Amino acid sequence: MNRRFTAVLAIAASVAMLGNCATAEETEAKEAKGRLMMATTTSTADTGLLDYLAPIFLEDTGWELQWDAVGTGEALKMGENGDVDIVLVHAKASEEEFVESGFGVERFPVMYNDFIVVGPEEPIEATDDIEAVFTQITEENLAFVSRGDDSGTDKKEKKIWAALELEPTGNENYVESGQGMGATLTMADEMQAYCLTDRGTFLKLKKDADVALELEIVCEGAKDLLNQYGVIAVNPEKYPEVNNEAANEFIEWICSDEVQELIGEFGVEEYGQALFTPNAGTEN
Repeated sequence: MNRRFTAVLAIAASVAMLGNCATAEETEAKEAKGRLMMATTTSTADTGLLDYLAPIFLEDTGWELQWDAVGTGEALKMGENGDVDIVLVHAKASEEEFVESGFGVERFPVMYNDFIVVGPEEPIEATDDIEAVFTQITEENLAFVSRGDDSGTDKKEKKIWAALELEPTGNENYVESGQGMGATLTMADEMQAYCLTDRGTFLKLKKDADVALELEIVCEGAKDLLNQYGVIAVNPEKYPEVNNEAANEFIEWICSDEVQELIGEFGVEEYGQALFTPNAGTEN
């Protein structure tokens, strides 16, 4: 009887263990809700910010964040086509038009950094006068690499030229890369040319690129060089198949105090300063 009773207990324990394992697997399966597809600008990927945030988002919500990092213009076009669930970009006027046209639900500010001009330290001397820098580039036909890809950075650069009533294409040394920020900076470095870039991507490549950039900051702190990022859920009324549940959870998550604090800390240890400044709920 004792042996039989012991055997029964062992079998019962084994069944219980298998039941617990099944329960754990079921719980894990329930927690893994699915995928959130985002179209975003290259800077959020090139800086490593999304690689940093995605595992935390999965742990906190159960949604797996996947993204295509392209220029802002192309990212918004993906949203207009219903190819993604959400966009995270940096061209406010275009974002507002995206919402007004019915492609997006509502725009929420998330964070910002700033635009800077980088290039050789000569002949341009470091300054905060963007007008003087762009004028000198034009008048002296200095080499300049533009993204030329309708990205947020490209839109900002074109806006500066237009505001100064300067025509950059008259400069024989003005070229368009048609590529993302990282590739454009690498091209500018190889040519020893000037370039408008977001600060975060430049700091990342300056320190971590396989071949360290020789370019230096020649213009920073100029007014109107703020680089604001906004997040927008694609309109489910226009595209019922989009994952609006996950998009709304991401917006609430990235705008939360806890995640805003994580964004504000990102890059400080590695680069001596944050690559982005969180400002959900407010906008400069």
